[in-house]
Amino acid sequence: MSSPGYRPTPAAASQLNLRGAVDLSSLRRPAPAQSPPAAGPTEPGTPGGADAGRAPLRVDATETNFQDLVQLSAQIPVLFLLWSRYAAESPAVLDAAERVVNSYGGRLVLAAADVDSFPQLAQAFQVQAVPTAVAVVKGQPVPLFQGPADDEQIRGLVDELLKVAAANGVTGSIGDAAQEGETEPAPLPPLHQAAVDAIEAGDYAGAAAAYKQALLEQPADTEAKAGLAQVELMARLEKLTAPEAESLRELAAQEPDNVQAQLGVADLDISGGHIEDAFNRIIAFIGRNFGPERETARVRLLELFEVVGTSDERVAKARQGLARVLF
Repeated sequence: MSSPGYRPTPAAASQLNLRGAVDLSSLRRPAPAQSPPAAGPTEPGTPGGADAGRAPLRVDATETNFQDLVQLSAQIPVLFLLWSRYAAESPAVLDAAERVVNSYGGRLVLAAADVDSFPQLAQAFQVQAVPTAVAVVKGQPVPLFQGPADDEQIRGLVDELLKVAAANGVTGSIGDAAQEGETEPAPLPPLHQAAVDAIEAGDYAGAAAAYKQALLEQPADTEAKAGLAQVELMARLEKLTAPEAESLRELAAQEPDNVQAQLGVADLDISGGHIEDAFNRIIAFIGRNFGPERETARVRLLELFEVVGTSDERVAKARQGLARVLF
């Protein structure tokens, strides 16, 4: 990835707003109340790192804890700084971001995302160059800047970010829960915990098996149903390289009635936050086709509804579109 010389400006800061949706392909799991996921060990020679002995205001974002961080953004803003050891500006920008975040006393968290180790994080935010900063508030991305930035510029953007967060009811801080005496979340049911453990080990087949068993025992287990849909999406995307994804998009454009190509691109759109594009693609396919391929597409669409969340307004809209082409 290249690193252009764009710098954030006060004008850019004043235009911050919530838009879109971040990657939804990770497991939906409870986040710790008012506390970020534990930071992993920082490799020698990599920027930053949390101080020992206190709740970290910087964590290292991974594909495993990504969804926890997104869930945490309902309580405090999470500033994702996507960086690479091969981009010369990255260490200075990450250090500056960490200094600025630390100065706000827990009103936001810095999530350092190493795109060399976790390229799917760059895909989730559609990042084309590093360093890039994208905040997440209530699960919605707020683009901040791309390229080099110093403490003063980052502070100006963070000030605007906190205004956006407050306008959307996100005003928590690290340590609030402990002060209020809140308890730790209840433990997951055994099969759900087995699925989480399998995902953290990269065993998506094992996670799917655990969720399927949970559904056999409790067919009305909505969390297991959603978890199964999400982990199956993760498994489909796991081995898809960037060139393969591009080829898949080209194939889908050339062959609009190729069900596997259309469903594959819908998966990519869901993982990249283009929810309505994914839904509309499958609905259009269903409207053009009949027979077993139409049913295959319908079943996949229902699974993707579970991934996004059945209470999401985009799902409700897509259900109406599906009904129109089916009946």
